[in-house]
Amino acid sequence: MDVLLGPVREDDVALLQRFVVEPGLIGLDWNGFRDAQAPVRRFAEDGFLGAEDGRLMVRTGAETAGLVSWRSGSFDGRTKYWEIGIALLPEYRGRGMGWRAQAMLTAYLFEHTPVQRIQAATHPENLAEQKSLEKAGFRLEGVIRGCEFRAGRLRDGYLYSRLRDDPAPELGNGSVTGMATDTVGGPSAH
Repeated sequence: MDVLLGPVREDDVALLQRFVVEPGLIGLDWNGFRDAQAPVRRFAEDGFLGAEDGRLMVRTGAETAGLVSWRSGSFDGRTKYWEIGIALLPEYRGRGMGWRAQAMLTAYLFEHTPVQRIQAATHPENLAEQKSLEKAGFRLEGVIRGCEFRAGRLRDGYLYSRLRDDPAPELGNGSVTGMATDTVGGPSAH
């Protein structure tokens, strides 16, 4: 399946609004109703491509399947890392798009920013996302105890990371630029 990542377009904003007002659309990550106009304002501000965070849309052909996101963090106040996330519409889950999109975003961030570390967190019960992160080249670092308030109580999370020098997975057909690639960063010979 071809997977492409690209900037948020004006016609994508309606989907981003759905993610903040439709319970269950993004699975366990839904945290209650949010300001439905926030995506409109953010798109007008910077197209979701800020210095400290951003979003790209996940597409397959002409269809939009969801989004990938990143935000900056730092453990020591000086050394920046990116934390990535993904939200796919239910009909696109389980089709091999998630791990590719996350691996492509990771390759993109390593290529265009000087960070050494990219991390992702998930829920202990989200076995599909755990497998997706591992396939995308991430390693489980451990349990983050009581890190998230969800469904009325604090819950644990799993933290995964990939460092710049860790092996990158073979992507097959996927691109951030719209060009098919055989491997991360290499144009396809097809």
